[in-house]
Amino acid sequence: MSVARSADGTYLTGAGGRALYLWVADGVGRSHCSGACAQAWPPLLTTGAPVAGAGVASGDLGTIARSGSTRQVTYKGHPLYFFVADRRAGATTGQGSDSFGAKWWLVAPSGAAITHARSAAKASSSGGGWS
Repeated sequence: MSVARSADGTYLTGAGGRALYLWVADGVGRSHCSGACAQAWPPLLTTGAPVAGAGVASGDLGTIARSGSTRQVTYKGHPLYFFVADRRAGATTGQGSDSFGAKWWLVAPSGAAITHARSAAKASSSGGGWS
């Protein structure tokens, strides 16, 4: 995991430089995104200890259990996700989306949600609820 910079600010990235998001419907240390939600917003999974790159505080990384004995990476307790439409490094089309009933925000290296969105970057979803 490392960081990237864009018009949205400095944010966390995962494999291939893809943007990482938090979902405000999640609790600290708990994911509420599964089923169709997790298909649109795939969780950042790991089989070992998460690794911090430049700009990422290793002490802020953790994991939580998901169904099927998988482990999701957290940052300052927030479960982390990719957005399926962000197919390349630098894409942040999920920023400000309200799909599945709550906002999705890029995650700053401080662990805070970056809570502004460019109007052209807002993602939408026909998906409904979350579980």
